[in-house]
Amino acid sequence: MIACRFVSFLLPLAAFAGDPPLLDRAYQRMYNFDFNGARALIDQHVNERPQDPLGYSTRAAALVFQELDRLSILQTDFFLDDDRIAEKKKLRPDPQTRDAFYWAARQAQERADAILLKNPNDTSALFANSLSWGLTTDYAAFVEKRQLGSLNYAKTSHAFAKRLIAVDKNYGDAYLTTGLSEYILGSLPFFVKWFIKFDDTKGSKQVAVENLKFAAKNGRYLGPFARILLAVAALREKKKPEARDWLHGLVRDYPENPLLKHELERLR
Repeated sequence: MIACRFVSFLLPLAAFAGDPPLLDRAYQRMYNFDFNGARALIDQHVNERPQDPLGYSTRAAALVFQELDRLSILQTDFFLDDDRIAEKKKLRPDPQTRDAFYWAARQAQERADAILLKNPNDTSALFANSLSWGLTTDYAAFVEKRQLGSLNYAKTSHAFAKRLIAVDKNYGDAYLTTGLSEYILGSLPFFVKWFIKFDDTKGSKQVAVENLKFAAKNGRYLGPFARILLAVAALREKKKPEARDWLHGLVRDYPENPLLKHELERLR
C-alpha cells in the first residue's frame, strides 16, 4: 500500500474556471471506480504531454487499483486480517495488466529522473517518483506476495516523499507516503524493525495518523485515498464511529463507487 499533492480532499471542481485538468478528472473517475473513464483521460494527458512523468504514474495507479479491485484486495476485511495480508497464497494476476503497470511505472521513473538531473527540486518529478515507487510497493506486496521484498520499494518511495517535503512542506500528497511509512514500521514485529529502516521514521501510529490527516485535508490527487486509509486505521483500532464518518464522507463525494457504499452499509 503506498504514496501524493493537496488542496482540500480532491481539488474541488468548482475551483477551475473551465474544465478541471485532465489528471484531476482522471482521479475523480478512478475514485468512482470508473477505470475505463480514468484511463481515457490519462491517455489524453499523456498524448498532450508525453514527457510529463505524472501522467505515467497516474496510469500506473489506475492499473494497480483496478487489479486490486478485481482480486478483491480493496475490501476492509483484507486489511483488518494480518494473516491474510501476510499469507503466501498465490493469486492470478492478469499478465497484460502486470506488463502495462511495470511499463508505466518505468516510464514515470525514467522521465522523473531525467528532470531531477536538471532540477533536483522539481516537485512534480519528486511526486511522480514517490507515487510510482509506492505503487510498485503495493503491486509487489499484495499481488505478487513479495511483502519483505516490497519494503525496498517502499523505502525508495519514502525517500522521494521526504525530499519533496523538504522542498515544499505543504505538498500534501507527500504526507500520504510518510504516513504509510510510519504505520508500516509501527505494525512490523519488533525483530523485523532491526533490519527495516525508514529515514526520520520511528513507527509511531499517532504520527502516521497525523500525516494521513494532513494528506486527507490537503491532497490534490491522493487526499481521498488518505481518507480511505484513515477509515481502515480506525477500524484496526476498533474505532467504528470514526471509520463510519470517514466512509460517509467518501460515499457522499464518490457516489458511483460500489465498494465504499458496501463498506459503509456493513458498519451500519
